[in-house]
Amino acid sequence: MMEERDFLYDDVEQTKTRFICWIGETSRFDLAITHSEHFFGKILVLNLLSNRFAIIGADDFDEPGYIAHAFDLEEDAADELERYLSEYIGLT
Repeated sequence: MMEERDFLYDDVEQTKTRFICWIGETSRFDLAITHSEHFFGKILVLNLLSNRFAIIGADDFDEPGYIAHAFDLEEDAADELERYLSEYIGLT
């Protein structure tokens, strides 16, 4: 017998995911970046090495330390990831 649930949403959609891996100056980055209408223009970034993820949009780069906190990175690695992601979403 199936349990009854009160879903807030249950959507299925086609997404675009980019898998990218590089070795930077301070760390190795192995990411999956997913584009979905569900996140209202933001991207879902998953760090496959640390099992950490964040939903990131242009406004999140205005928050100092957001990337470092979201991905639990040291400052140098966070700066490198932030530079890549800001280029990726077209901020620079």
